[in-house]
Amino acid sequence: MQDTILKADLPNVRRLEAVGFRAWPAASVQYDGSWLVRLTAGHDSKRLNSVNPLDPSDSRDIAIRLEKAAKRFSDYGRPLTVRQTPLTPPELIAYMNERHWPVFSETIVMMADIPPNDTTEAIEHLPLRDVGRFVDARLQICGESAHEKAGLSEIINAIKPECGLFLFESPEEGPIAVSLAVHDNDLAGILQVAVADNVRRQGVGSSIVNASLRWARLRGARTAWLAVEADNGPAVQLYRKFGFKDVYRYCYRRAEA
Repeated sequence: MQDTILKADLPNVRRLEAVGFRAWPAASVQYDGSWLVRLTAGHDSKRLNSVNPLDPSDSRDIAIRLEKAAKRFSDYGRPLTVRQTPLTPPELIAYMNERHWPVFSETIVMMADIPPNDTTEAIEHLPLRDVGRFVDARLQICGESAHEKAGLSEIINAIKPECGLFLFESPEEGPIAVSLAVHDNDLAGILQVAVADNVRRQGVGSSIVNASLRWARLRGARTAWLAVEADNGPAVQLYRKFGFKDVYRYCYRRAEA
């Protein structure tokens, strides 16, 4: 992570961080200086429940500010989590290193130009308008509990930029793939991509990403971005086929119990 921080294009990181927050909005947002504290009672997504420092030079009163943030997280029944990006102050990173805060998840943020010419299949896949149906499909594909429906629906309904909900279904299998595209000016975020286990490596993932990019291009987006877990090899390989390249990485850290 240290080398990634040194090499990152900070203006581009700031821009992608901003569109990422808009694309996946937290229920509660508070600033402590330039530290953005995001919390969401209805969903346990790490991105929605983390401290996000946004200025590498803002390193004052680290221990006091973390203690204050920990109290807010405790009120939500969540452990204090810091999202370490290239914008995280080196002093905060050193503080966590000295106290042996482990890294428990690492994510790659990637970008790609959206081809100006239509490279998808001739049939256009139109996005859904039914958030509930989309959420049901994603929970089924991912094997997650139906209790997650309310929280995930609330997040998607709170997205302010225009978004497209894509669902592929099979007459025999039901839902087989989903994706969420968020159009924000000239950028498009590709989120919530999931493919059913029984149809993987059959081109379904490529098709639904294609449909998402085509929809975004027709609305004026020129560049796509996404975030994928670093250890998800098949997904990283899929996105590289579309020309996605690494921009920066971030990770999550917590104090050990």
